Formats: sequence, structure tokens, C-alpha cells
Amino acid sequence: MEGRWQDLAYWDPLPTARGVTGSMGDGRWEDRSWLNVPGPFYAGVTDTGLNGPYYLPEHVLSSDEHYEFVYRQPANPREVAGLLEIAHDEPLGGYAWDGDQRWTPQAVREWWARRTDVRDWITAELAADDRNEPEALHRYAAYLEDGLETYLRGYLFWLTEGREPRLGEELPNL
Repeated sequence: MEGRWQDLAYWDPLPTARGVTGSMGDGRWEDRSWLNVPGPFYAGVTDTGLNGPYYLPEHVLSSDEHYEFVYRQPANPREVAGLLEIAHDEPLGGYAWDGDQRWTPQAVREWWARRTDVRDWITAELAADDRNEPEALHRYAAYLEDGLETYLRGYLFWLTEGREPRLGEELPNL
């Protein structure tokens, strides 16, 4: 799927999401897993059916508490639609899309500073996991190494400037 979003460090997925539906779920910020990647979407308390990791493993995994979490924010309309479908099929309604009102630049930087903990979690999951597909865990690990930093710098720009960064525009440091 091609569009202007493919070249941006950060693309705001919420107008697309709101064009599809008026609500995301009832996820509570206080209940989210620390593994949720900063961005507008996150999951809190979900059921243990693991629909997200099964149907959308390129964006959703299961935490140690058996709750789903968003490890990759959607970057185009197709990905938004997939995440919305997972959220709407979640019996406990544990997904939310108010992360932009919750994340602060400091909190994003603190999350990034804990990326070694995320790597350690992935390593432990690969050794003993029965919830997540190994391929999805490897994708998360690869994203930590290549792509996530650029996304987070673009997201920091979004949080501080209130707009998507233009191509070539300087992004904040993590």
C-alpha cells in the first residue's frame, strides 16, 4: 500500500481510525503493559484468547500477564484497519487510542532507555514462550534494532510540535 505515510518518520493514524469507527475500546492507561510501544494505540487488560498475536502478529504480542500489547504502531491505513479489527473483537475491550494524551516526551525517552529490558524479555520469550509466534518475536527484536528509533523520534516530534514531521526535517533526540 503506497501513500504519503510511507516516507514519513511519523504518520498520525488517528484520523484514519476515526474515519472507520467512533470508538476503540475501554483500555485503561493504568493497565497497559510496559511493553506497549509509545504511540496512540495500546492495550491494557485483554482476555487470554490471544486473538491479537494470532491474527495480527506484526503488531500485537502477549505479555507475561497474558494481556495483549501493541509492539508496532500502525503506519498505514491497512495496518490501522487490522488493529481496529483486533480491538473490536477483544471481549474485554482492553484496547485504547488515547496514547497521544498520555505519552510525554520524557516518558517516551524513558521507555526507549529500557529497550535492553525489552530485548531481554524477547530473549526469554523465545526460550520458553507458548503464547507468541517466534517469527513475531524476531520481528519485534529486529524493529528494536532498525526502525523503532526513527519512529520514536518522529513520534516525539508529533508530541512536541503537534504535527507530522516533513521529509528531511530534523527530529528530536531520544
